[in-house]
Amino acid sequence: MAGISTKEIKNRIRSMESTKQITKAMEMVAASKLRHAQNRVLSSRPYFEILYSTITDIVDSNTDFSSPYLVSRPVRRSVYVVIAGDRGLAGGYNSNILKLVQSQIGEKDVTVLPIGKKAVDFFKSRGIPALTESYAEAADVSVGDCFSIAKQLSKAYLAGEFDEVVIGYTNFVSVLSQTPATLRLLPLLQSEGKRSGGGSDILYEPDSVTVFDAIVPEYLGGILYGALCESRAAEQAARRTAMDSATQNAEDMIAELSLKFNQARQAAITQEITEIVAGS
Repeated sequence: MAGISTKEIKNRIRSMESTKQITKAMEMVAASKLRHAQNRVLSSRPYFEILYSTITDIVDSNTDFSSPYLVSRPVRRSVYVVIAGDRGLAGGYNSNILKLVQSQIGEKDVTVLPIGKKAVDFFKSRGIPALTESYAEAADVSVGDCFSIAKQLSKAYLAGEFDEVVIGYTNFVSVLSQTPATLRLLPLLQSEGKRSGGGSDILYEPDSVTVFDAIVPEYLGGILYGALCESRAAEQAARRTAMDSATQNAEDMIAELSLKFNQARQAAITQEITEIVAGS
């Protein structure tokens, strides 16, 4: 750091201390939000599990079961629901899920339904059409919005507007691990191994097909909400980790600058003593 005065080094130390205070505060905020997000993840899973159990029971207990939601057709046009964040400073959270979806889209005819400002901006800059941009603020998306999206996608799928529906989200594994993933929502996959078994003792009114077609949108809404909760928890965990790393880096730079400041001050004192001795 030759040629830099002690005053400049002092200014850099003050700047890094201010940065450290900001990153430490952001880390604490992310940690608080992470606790709430983890609770939402745990509370959303039972609803999804009950719906999933009901759907698989209906399908596996009816050998002659048929529903448009189970019919696989040639994929000519797809819709991707992509969940990202509203802000950065979260490590690779946004870039990882967006790159994964982009790699899967390739040259396919795709329409996206972005959730979160980062997702909206990403696909808009690449000219990929959006089904709607009404959910540009991921933090404002509620459970009711998830069910509204599910009903909209189910209706479009039944009308033949799309041949498959896929969701891209980030799976919350732990505070230190978040995994981007995609999941095909429609058409639903049938369980081949169980359909040859006997019928179920459960009776569905008016019939199992009607019940199945009625709860599929609810099932999709549950998946969407679960994926949103997972993504929110993953975002806060990634932000907490990133801010903790930034705080540690700031501390390291402050220590290095302090050392160089002391060296520069010692060199200046030595120079003054040398000049006094030489003058006398």
